[in-house]
Amino acid sequence: MVVDVDICGLKVGDNHPVRLMGVLNLSHESFYKGSVVREDSLIDAASAMLEEGANVLDIGGRSTWPLAEPLSKELERKRLLPAIDALAGNVDAVLSVDTVFADIADQCLDRGAGIVNDVSGFMTDENMVDVVADHECPAVVMASRQVPGDVLGMDEVMDSLEAIIELCEGKGIDTDQLILDPAIGKWVPEKDPIYDFETFDRFERLQTFGKPVLAALSRKSFIGEVLNKPAAERLYGSLAATAIAVHKGAHIIRTHDVAATTDAVRIAEAIRGRIPCQKADERQVRMLEITDPDDSVRVMKSLGVTSTGAQVMKNKSVMFNLLVCNITTTEALIIKQEILARGGDACLERNAVSHETEYTDLVVMGTLLQLKKLVAKLQDQARGLPQIATMLDTVLDEYYDVEYRYSFRNV
Repeated sequence: MVVDVDICGLKVGDNHPVRLMGVLNLSHESFYKGSVVREDSLIDAASAMLEEGANVLDIGGRSTWPLAEPLSKELERKRLLPAIDALAGNVDAVLSVDTVFADIADQCLDRGAGIVNDVSGFMTDENMVDVVADHECPAVVMASRQVPGDVLGMDEVMDSLEAIIELCEGKGIDTDQLILDPAIGKWVPEKDPIYDFETFDRFERLQTFGKPVLAALSRKSFIGEVLNKPAAERLYGSLAATAIAVHKGAHIIRTHDVAATTDAVRIAEAIRGRIPCQKADERQVRMLEITDPDDSVRVMKSLGVTSTGAQVMKNKSVMFNLLVCNITTTEALIIKQEILARGGDACLERNAVSHETEYTDLVVMGTLLQLKKLVAKLQDQARGLPQIATMLDTVLDEYYDVEYRYSFRNV
């Protein structure tokens, strides 16, 4: 379904402007020192962000930078509670509290915060999900399994977010009030930049959940590793990544640099096309952009399709077009015949059909299931067909191979 939700009175979704979450960072341990706000200038910093285009203010008292010095829970509380007291009622914005601890979140919600931003996806403190349920408040949940951001690759991001949504459903939480964060950044040592590259490249997969999506990418490590620049010099890289995230479906952008990010967001959302959707009475027809068979399983499960049925259907859900170049006309005609027999199709030049040319190019069209069956059939044939089968199979595998697709860069 089209994302269209009310987050603390703020309309968020596919047909609403992309919202900006300004970072009010009270943590002196943070990786980006230029983002730290002094307590005595909190109102001024908040007011400036709102004038520059922020709709939500995210207040954090503990750095989530993996290399930051350890911070006591009580010091985090000491930083956050006065800040919430100072901002609540004095600024016209939705307040978000950035914490992984349930009791701190509970106190901040009582004092005027409207959103909980838990970068552990409810994994650090098992009571956090109950606090969110009790307050019936929106929550940003970041993809995590055991510790914040320990997901490597988009498949793990999707699996983690699916598990978090199921956990919330079991607690009676309105999951339309969940805001999904795909955990961009080097949250754990083994997370190389290629995983963030994949997240951006396949960002639209998050649309499968039908929930608001937040991109927290401001000055993150992958930008520094590409540009070889410190956090203070990563603004332009952040804006480039922001534009991509918005174009691929982000509904909320979390940023240290509101004014510049606002401009990037407005251009990117103007270019982004609307998702085709029609409604009549209680009926609705919407275009689904599924690029990964596992995402089709998630959609089918949401419809009540059995797990067995979804597994049978998943490889029929994604269509591929593969260009095969410089093969013999006979090979091309055999491939066309075999893919037609499996429900797909292929096209080639007219002269090849009439055998007036010896070599030709071919476009093979089919679902993943049809193409895999074609590969299996061609591997037992004569001529160069076994080699072509291996090449087809390898290209299909490379499409989902993170190392192959993103590790060739000199990062």
